[in-house]
Order: sequence, then C-alpha cells, then structure tokens
Amino acid sequence: MPSTIVMQCSQALSERQLTIAFVESATAGRLSAEFSMCPESGSILKGGLVCYDASLKESILHVPKDMLRHFTPESAEVTRELAERLQTFIPADLHIAVTGLTCPGGSETPEKPVGTMFVHLCTRRKSVAIREVFSGSPEEIVLQCIDRIALLILSEIPVASDQV
Repeated sequence: MPSTIVMQCSQALSERQLTIAFVESATAGRLSAEFSMCPESGSILKGGLVCYDASLKESILHVPKDMLRHFTPESAEVTRELAERLQTFIPADLHIAVTGLTCPGGSETPEKPVGTMFVHLCTRRKSVAIREVFSGSPEEIVLQCIDRIALLILSEIPVASDQV
C-alpha cells in the first residue's frame, strides 16, 4: 500500500487534472508501482521507463555516452537529462527522473555515499532538482526517496493546473 504522502500527492494531482510520467533508475519501477496503487492512478499516471543500467540510459533515452562517463549515471546532470528526454516519449504534465545509489557497487564516493538519490522534475514552466542522502536498507532508501518525490510534487504543483 502506498504511503500517506503518496496517496495525498495522487489525490492532489487528480484534483488538478494533472498527469505524471517517470523515468527510473535506482528505484527500478517502484515509484511507478507505488503511484499505480492509488485510487486515482488511472487518471494521473501515464507511465514510466526503467533504465537501471547505464547502457539503457544511452540506447533508449539517448543520453550522450560522454555525459554518462563524465558525470556518472547516478548524478544530478544525468537525472536532469533523463527527465528532459522523457518528455519526448511520454506526454504528461509532470516528468520525473530518479537516479541514485541504494547499495554499494555504483559510483559512490565519500562526497556521494550510498543512499544519495537524485531527482529531477520537469513541468512546462520549470525544472527542479533535488539531491538527498537517505539511510537504511536499499528498500528503505527507495521508499524514503519515493516519499520525498511525492513531497516535491506537492510543493511544486499550483492550485490551478494551468500554471504547471
């Protein structure tokens, strides 16, 4: 069952007649799945792509190989690129990308430890990036990140849907 904040976010999107689409890496489809279990899912959720492996970010969404190599697949820059490129694949009012490190073995460093998650939200009028560091098991990190994404959406959607 989705968290309370995800349920509230889903309801707020529905009330404003807004739709969402996701491109997921570290959350591996869990973000879309959580929103799909909300009663309003049929009217708000357009779909999502899971590009867990860096090669899919390149081959499906055409993120330049040099960008992946320079910034790493788990970075603010690549996450923004994913959100922007998703717009050409899935029409929606809000496009959200998420990458990050839920367990060791990726591009973690002392400055970017396991638990670091990158989120990027694109609407017709704005682009918002967040970087958060969560702790716990991989599942706990993913669920905390999903709740943070729901909070981000709630903070960014206006009262009137024509302002998105």
